[in-house]
Amino acid sequence: MVNRDINFSLWLDFVERDYLKNEFSKLIENGVINGATSNPSIFASAITTSPAYKEQLESLEGKSAKEKYEALAIEDIKSAALALRESYDIGNDGYISIEVDPFLSNDTEGTIEEGKRLFTAIGEPNVMVKVPATEAGYAAMTELLSTGISVNATLIFSPKQAKQCLKAMKKGLDAFAASGGGRCEAVISVFVSRFDRLLDSDFEQEGLDVSLTGIYNAAKIYNLIEANHTPSVRTLFASTGVKGDALSAEYYMKELLAPHSVNTAPLATIESYVSSDISAPKLPIDEQVLNGYFTKLEDNGFDMDKIYAQLLKEGLEAFEKSFQEMLDTLK
Repeated sequence: MVNRDINFSLWLDFVERDYLKNEFSKLIENGVINGATSNPSIFASAITTSPAYKEQLESLEGKSAKEKYEALAIEDIKSAALALRESYDIGNDGYISIEVDPFLSNDTEGTIEEGKRLFTAIGEPNVMVKVPATEAGYAAMTELLSTGISVNATLIFSPKQAKQCLKAMKKGLDAFAASGGGRCEAVISVFVSRFDRLLDSDFEQEGLDVSLTGIYNAAKIYNLIEANHTPSVRTLFASTGVKGDALSAEYYMKELLAPHSVNTAPLATIESYVSSDISAPKLPIDEQVLNGYFTKLEDNGFDMDKIYAQLLKEGLEAFEKSFQEMLDTLK
């Protein structure tokens, strides 16, 4: 559940047309969620498996695959934005995110152009444009925020990425405020469970604790963001779904419950979290504890910089692959 007493927000990491027209509003009305996110993989799954898009796709005959995708995505994001608008208007988040084409991750100007174009086409103020945290992405974040477009920085794995996001976001938010300002916010999406899926089998062989790296890394980045003291920029914990049965479905959400933060998760994970009735924050974790954990990993031969680079590369490639497969089905 959303917990406004500690400024904890819960966003649904799922978009599908029939769901948006039906159950989505109930989650908002019941105070379960106050926002939503999407990404290329989510849209690929929805568009290629749901019959809800059939009629609109028929009307788009003759358009390019990307034009078809954008038309479908814009309608869904607008629908979600309208459902969330009441939350937005009372200052209770109310954001829905749409990601730029993942093939633009190394193209600053292309990212800026597409971000502005999508935001204008959707035509709702409570839309966040998702931008990958790459070298090209940081400049795009600054430009979008400077024009009053809220930003969701995505695919953050390392503290260094988070620092660069904070620097880019502050520059953009300051420029927007200097121009007259208004409401404009940003989140830094820290990916969590992918660390443990990558490392846990090796940790077991070395006798190291498992299912902690994603949480401790996210906790370290959370501390860094909070120390920056920028109220309009929050940590968003992403990739918090659990694979397999070794952990409870709500494990990552429970362990990362924190003031002034957002958690975005699939529906099943959210349902498990709500039924568990967890309300006590688990963060912050003391920096000495976190530093001791990562020192131990380094001492056992695990190079975090290499791990960060690998996970970012794999994340970008996964989004590109999903996006391309979806475009292929729309041709």
